[in-house]
Amino acid sequence: MNTVLFSHNDCTRHITPRGHPERVERLERLEDVFNQPEFSAIERLDAPLCELDRLTLAHPQSYVDQIQNLEPVHGFAYIDADTSMSKGSWNAARRAVGAIVQATDMVFEGSAKNAFCAVRPPGHHAEKTRGMGFCLFGTVAIGALHAIQKHGLERVAILDFDVHHGNGTSNILWDEKRILFASTHEMPLYPGSGYESERGSFDQIINKPLGTGTGSAEFRAAMNPIIDRMDKFKPELIFISAGFDAHYDDPLASLRLDEEDFYWATGEMKDLARVHCKDRLVSSLEGGYSILGLTTSVKAHLMALME
Repeated sequence: MNTVLFSHNDCTRHITPRGHPERVERLERLEDVFNQPEFSAIERLDAPLCELDRLTLAHPQSYVDQIQNLEPVHGFAYIDADTSMSKGSWNAARRAVGAIVQATDMVFEGSAKNAFCAVRPPGHHAEKTRGMGFCLFGTVAIGALHAIQKHGLERVAILDFDVHHGNGTSNILWDEKRILFASTHEMPLYPGSGYESERGSFDQIINKPLGTGTGSAEFRAAMNPIIDRMDKFKPELIFISAGFDAHYDDPLASLRLDEEDFYWATGEMKDLARVHCKDRLVSSLEGGYSILGLTTSVKAHLMALME
């Protein structure tokens, strides 16, 4: 078994306004990384368009219809001041969800050990009935719910190390006792949620807010109780909401992590997956708005997955 990398050109057809940090260049520059010799043997697959019923695992049909109908023919349609759609955004979002659904199926079929979904738009800010924070659909939450529905799992774990709290994932999974959701994030920072007191209906949500300027040692210390809790939870599958905007070079935040921290965190999740999940782990791209921080961190993340 191997690591599978999902992407699709449709994800570059989700255009954002000039100067927007969540831009096409992010994936274009990641392609340069994926074309480096150390990744020549990795299996590359096109992300499929998800079936529409996968979207309704996390969102009501009325919201799915709203997003589909909002896509403009020209220019931009705005969900909020930071979140917009262009012609092509609908299919890009369906490719992002399709990638995580197929990746989940592949790790259960035994045709992949783990997977990284290099897709956009990101997903962890999309709540049940509201897109926000550059996100349209709750990609990783949908992947976890798909794993439960199709593969009959009882315990799924999600780690979100994006610098912003995954409020959408938390909102969608608040009442889902079979999914343990853990988030490390800078606070105070957008979207203003993610306090330790936010624990879900079944004490299955773990928030570890990090203060401005937090570096490697503090991040790893905050991760240790998450790792211990996941170990006791014994997940049958692990997802990573892989945002790399906690990197010291990122313009939207003030944490001081580097690529070695993401390599370490990925390795810790891989160790848990080896012990509890028969190696099954699926990661999906979230934030990361410094090209330097994004490319070096994704490279480290992918190298850890491949080892």
